[in-house]
Amino acid sequence: MIKNVFTGANLSKIIHQISFHPDARANIFLGLSPEVRATVLLRLTRHIQHDLLSKIFDNELVVTLEQLDPDEATDIVQVLPLGRQKRIIERLSDELRKGVQILVKFDPETAAGLVNLDYIQVDEFDSIAQVANQFKMHEKKTGRLPAIIALRGGRVSGYVPGHELGFAHPAEKVKKYVRKIATVRQDASHEDVIKVFKDYPHNKIVVIGERGNVFGIIYSDDVLRIIEDQESASLYDFAGVHDEESVSDTTKMKVKFRYQWLIINLGTAFLAAFTVSLFDQTISKYVLLAVYMPIVAGMGGNAATQTLAVLVRGIALKQIELKTAWRTLVSEAGAGFVNGLINGIIVALIVYFFNHDLKMALVLSLAMVTNLVVAGIFGTLVPLIMQRLGKDPATSATIFITTATDVLGFLVFLGLATMILA
Repeated sequence: MIKNVFTGANLSKIIHQISFHPDARANIFLGLSPEVRATVLLRLTRHIQHDLLSKIFDNELVVTLEQLDPDEATDIVQVLPLGRQKRIIERLSDELRKGVQILVKFDPETAAGLVNLDYIQVDEFDSIAQVANQFKMHEKKTGRLPAIIALRGGRVSGYVPGHELGFAHPAEKVKKYVRKIATVRQDASHEDVIKVFKDYPHNKIVVIGERGNVFGIIYSDDVLRIIEDQESASLYDFAGVHDEESVSDTTKMKVKFRYQWLIINLGTAFLAAFTVSLFDQTISKYVLLAVYMPIVAGMGGNAATQTLAVLVRGIALKQIELKTAWRTLVSEAGAGFVNGLINGIIVALIVYFFNHDLKMALVLSLAMVTNLVVAGIFGTLVPLIMQRLGKDPATSATIFITTATDVLGFLVFLGLATMILA
């Protein structure tokens, strides 16, 4: 509904100023036109939205929300405390208030939280003239063009492309122009919605209520936004970063979001350090071992991350689970062995060239092969086990896999050194 009056550099500049100047945030925002405020508000991160909305009066917020569609306005309203939500909704225009009152009741993580209410319902045996009249009434009332959902016996049978109203004869029945459309239940998860769009590629799907009634429409741009959010969340999960963190956060907030993960990693680092300490005599005798230890651990970590990325994607696409993992496990372990041989030969040649130590080259190459096999095995099993336990495989698996490649990598490398170099 809103028009992007500011685009590109101008819009980015406004968002940057609001994000990084908290003291002037409200004044900058209120200096914009209502249309631009609405555009900017949707682009801000969740916690900045919360801070900004707490600094502006109800009447200023209402004027801004009136520029939005009901689903967009609902997203903003849900940022507010419950008491203020009720106050704001009551002050909205009749049409917008009705839409927000419906949508705000539902979980934003379900299909109901994604719906657009710009649709009309027609019977297959209605005439084109009747539908065109209903279409015009909706557009006049809301200022937005509706989707046309066709019903047969009270159930969804498809949709009618809007352009057909301009070409069909007014007396013709709608049935002739009905096209199939996918449906999804209102309580379906975002993952289910994405799957429906993949299975039935189209620019929209119909959301069905508990009684089989039409609840709303989901457009492809909303699904693309979900996919983008999930991709960002996956990247944050791999890095151990809170999904609410953004580049505009203060030092205090960044510390709050990150310190717990870093403390956990500190604990695993001490475990790796303890493993190394078991071979202090070997290291003191062969100081060159300390130079090459990071290579073993680093290569194992990189290989494990590659395997983890493939497994997490496979889990998300429902291509694999623990009981069907055997062939993937063998494949990943085999890939680790071959890659270990390739990299082991390379590192052995480098070590022998620079240090002229055949035994050291052998130790490093064997450790490389072993650690890459370990990376393949743990990179496959750990995320699947985490999924079986009901945990996020991306977030929870990373720390266990890193610990395994570090600890076992050092154990194998220094253990072989103790046996071969002694």
